Formats: sequence, C-alpha cells, structure tokens
Amino acid sequence: MKFLVFADVHNNKKYLNALLKRASEDDVEFIICAGDVSDFGKGLLDALEQFNKLGKKFYMIPGNHEEPDTKFRDVMSHFDNCIDFHTNVFKKNGYIFCGYGGGGFAHEDPEFRQVAREWYGKYNGEKIVLITHGPAFGTKLDKLDKHHAGNKDYRKFIERVKPKLAISGHMHETAGEMDTIDKTKVINPGWEGMVVELS
Repeated sequence: MKFLVFADVHNNKKYLNALLKRASEDDVEFIICAGDVSDFGKGLLDALEQFNKLGKKFYMIPGNHEEPDTKFRDVMSHFDNCIDFHTNVFKKNGYIFCGYGGGGFAHEDPEFRQVAREWYGKYNGEKIVLITHGPAFGTKLDKLDKHHAGNKDYRKFIERVKPKLAISGHMHETAGEMDTIDKTKVINPGWEGMVVELS
C-alpha cells in the first residue's frame, strides 16, 4: 500500500502542482494532508477541487490555518473524494488511520486526550497510523532552537499505543525530518510530501 502525505503547502501553487502531479501517478493509492493546505482558508476550495478531480481518496485533517470548525467540514463535504477525518479514523489494508488536526504550540490538548481514550479502547493492538497537525513532544520534529515545542499528549498516546507510524506537520523548520519514539517512526513530510509504503 502506497500513499502520498504532505502538510503546510499554505496555498503555494508551485508545491501544490508538484503534489498533484505525484498524486496522479499509478502507484499512489490515496493522499493524506496533515493540515494547512490553505493560507488561513485562502486556496482551500481550489486545492480540494484539484485533488477531488484525481479520482483518488483525499483524506485531510485541518491545520491551524483551517481550524476544525463547521465551515471547514461544510467545504469538505461538497467533494466526493475529499474526506475530513479530524477526530475520526479510516481503515485501509488492515491499518487504522487516526486523524487529529488543528492546534498550534500547546503542550497539552484535553480534547485530544478524550479522543485518544476512545481510540485506545477500540483499536489498541491494531496496526495504527497517527496523523496530527502538530508534532509530538521531544523529537527532531518539534525542536526549535534549544527547546521542544511539540505536544506531550500526542507523545503519551504514541508511547502507549505504539503506532506503526506517526505523521505530523506544522513545524516548517523540521519539514522532511524523521525520528522515532520507541519503535514508532515519526515523520514530517512537509510541503514537498513523501510517498509512504506500508505492507
């Protein structure tokens, strides 16, 4: 199973066009956006229209530039192939993809804790891929200068559930970085994106 994942395009047409071209290739089964395809909403509709035309499922969580509100969900609902999976999951080839978007630089997230408890109860022991907009605390993905700006609740979930993969964006300074939390690989695909293969 191969999919294209990216984050933080911020309505940049050059990056968007390159991602659309890669997403259209036969080996990519579906696409995931870990938030901020738009620039505070600008360009969201255009990006969704273009991804929808590919005829492949485009799964997206909102970033801090598309806060998870009713307007975002309403816009997403107008496209057959575009799926908002904020606080939700989708299943592919034996994997459970858990999505949680929005946020900024908070170290804690009470809403995520509530959603995470549900996921733990339903999916513990399954092959999980976690997609959040912001990164988990304490890796190369959330390091700014000499401190870490990631979320401690995301990290606790990763340590407890041990997903096969955790994907995040938000931190432009760490785009393209990879690290691990225990045995979980964590990646920030950035605006250039990455093709991920899971078996």
